[in-house]
This record gives sequence, structure tokens and C-alpha cells, in this order.
Amino acid sequence: MTGDPHRVFEDAALLLDQAIAGDRAAVAETVDSVVGATGVPGALGVAWCLAGTIAGDAQPSGPWSLDFPGIDQARYDARWVARFISAYLNEDEQTAHALIGAAHSDGRLHDCLLTLTGSTVATLNHRAAI
Repeated sequence: MTGDPHRVFEDAALLLDQAIAGDRAAVAETVDSVVGATGVPGALGVAWCLAGTIAGDAQPSGPWSLDFPGIDQARYDARWVARFISAYLNEDEQTAHALIGAAHSDGRLHDCLLTLTGSTVATLNHRAAI
């Protein structure tokens, strides 16, 4: 992925810490900071890191397909997150980059990163409860 790997990891970890603590304002501010300071490359790196956290260590290899009934009726950010995670699982950096670029062009990158952060925290909470 693109961006400074150390900064990308720090930004993703900060987002998760803030989200786990329930500090929505800090999460939104950090997302704005990531997009503002590092632009699309940094946002792509952070999103890739968050998707990796969702996938976890036991990710089986092989092609993945997106099985999300009614995806075309879902909110923009939910469709985006599902497609981004699918791109991650398929190691399809080209599609991930296109998704980040499209969300940025549509003015929805902030919302998409917030939803991805929330999905990551929900996944971590689910794993902890098992």
C-alpha cells in the first residue's frame, strides 16, 4: 500500500483506540486529519490496515467473492466498505485504490472511513465476545 507505513499504522491504531473508547468526535477529527495531511495515499493505507484487522490472521487464501444480498440498496458507505474489504481479501490493490479515489471524488471518503472504522471495532468486539 501507499503512504509512510509507520504513519499509516499509527493513524489506524489511533483511530481504533479512539473508536474503542467511544470518542466519536476524536475519530472524525482523526479521519479528517488523515485525509487532510496525507491525502488519498494515506487514506488508502489506513483503510488497507483497517481491512486487514477485520480479516484477521486466519485469512484463508484464494479468490473471494462479495456475497452481500441487496448491496445495491445499501447506503453508499456500507457498499463501499463491503467492496473495500472484498478488494483487501483478494489482494486487489488496484480496486482498493479505485474505491478510495471514487469516494474522494464523490466527497464521501470521510463517511466511508468512519464506517470502516466502526466495522473494524465491531469485528474486534465480536471476536472478544467469542
